[in-house]
Amino acid sequence: MLALLLSFAAGVLAVGGFAPFNFYPLSILGLALLFWQWHDATSVRAGFLSGLAFGLGLFGAGVSWIYVSLHTYGGMAGGLAGFTTALFCGFLSLFPACAGALFTRLRQRATALLWLTPALWVFQEWSRGWIFTGFPWLALGYSQVPHSPLAGYAPLVGVYGVSYLSALLAGLLVWTIRHRRERVLLLWGLCGTALLLTGGWGLQKQTWTTSAGRTSSVALIQGNIAQDMKWRPEKTAETLSLYARLAAEHPAQLLIFPETALPLFESELPAAYREKLVQIGRQNGGDILTGLPTGSPNGVYYNSVLSFGSAPTQAYHKSHLVPFGEYIPLKSLWGWVIEVLHIPLSDFARGSTTPSPLQVGGQSVAMNICYEDVFGEEIIRQLPAASVLANVSNDAWFGDSLALWQHAQISQMRALESGRMMLRATNTGLTAIINHKGELLATLPPFEIGVLHGTVTAYTGSTPYVRWGNAPVLLICGFTLGIVVLRQRTRRANIP
Repeated sequence: MLALLLSFAAGVLAVGGFAPFNFYPLSILGLALLFWQWHDATSVRAGFLSGLAFGLGLFGAGVSWIYVSLHTYGGMAGGLAGFTTALFCGFLSLFPACAGALFTRLRQRATALLWLTPALWVFQEWSRGWIFTGFPWLALGYSQVPHSPLAGYAPLVGVYGVSYLSALLAGLLVWTIRHRRERVLLLWGLCGTALLLTGGWGLQKQTWTTSAGRTSSVALIQGNIAQDMKWRPEKTAETLSLYARLAAEHPAQLLIFPETALPLFESELPAAYREKLVQIGRQNGGDILTGLPTGSPNGVYYNSVLSFGSAPTQAYHKSHLVPFGEYIPLKSLWGWVIEVLHIPLSDFARGSTTPSPLQVGGQSVAMNICYEDVFGEEIIRQLPAASVLANVSNDAWFGDSLALWQHAQISQMRALESGRMMLRATNTGLTAIINHKGELLATLPPFEIGVLHGTVTAYTGSTPYVRWGNAPVLLICGFTLGIVVLRQRTRRANIP
């Protein structure tokens, strides 16, 4: 029981490496404590349970904001929302649990701590990132952005590659402590750690993309519309007036409103209001990007971003939708959820999975909406053609929770992976301008009406991650696991 409590505490500790705490060594230390438990596990069951306990600590502390979405804004009863959140965290915890079981099942030598654990850790994170459309939140690599030396590897291998190296560093830490009295093995551990960190520091100075010398003024508008008021018909005129006024008072070549900032369908948008947005964009020599639903409320409709201004109207339709939030999977089975969760427009259609960048405000903008920027390989579909990344979100669903800061940190990773600046326009926060190194240049305080001004620079070229995506790290993990399984089969075949 004590060992399981330690694993649970290690999971909670690991949350301290993520935003808003940003003390990245804690994530490495938390994982090292888990690996210590795996090293001492005497059975597959013990490895599974220690991984499960770690996951319950990590997700229980790190994604507890799910409860806020379900209860405070989704209208679900408190007890049911608590049960559902616990069930969700328990499901997520099965992934590190399975990794622990596999480690204790496949390990043959003490060195497995250094090469088998990173492969298993990344494999379980990657699997969590696509099963049931994926929930890659709190992948370990995010905790290292932007200031850890390991962040220097992000443009090469992406978030899962940084997770792999973080797990390797955690394994090296355990190895070094366990072999502190064996001079040669201790030296190997210290040298491996130094090489890993020094390489990351060096790579942080490397420039993978090139400034095109083309800049645009930007203004990111944070309307701070309360989620429970957003879709009320009596508030629509007030919301439209707010965004139009802020746009008129804050000229910029590229003005960006948040996700579904205009709470009505494009077909319902008054012609005079549409013309006003076009005029503001043209007066600024640029364009306005705004989120709003498009299509028919009684038929097929999309979560979209439209442009108004100097360029012809362009559209981006969200393709990676949130299950039970933006669409209902297996509606015949789960349709009742719509009645429990009071979520407006909860059955969006998917947009194209191969979108083209929007040509607006003097930039080629790779647009993504809210949750989509959690999926790095989907973001790079618009690269290297795009010069800038832009995300519009409505994180009001999560209240004043860790989710606002965690989501911004995910956007920082996308900027670092792609070598592009990222613009984040959100309803309640965290609205931010992020440079191509993944650093927050400017932010607005959450839960305030405001406009964030800045300048965005176009970047060209491709980082290795843009070219290859997650393939290199997945090949390494697959090769490692394949060799282990093959050696075990060969060993068993040779046993008389």
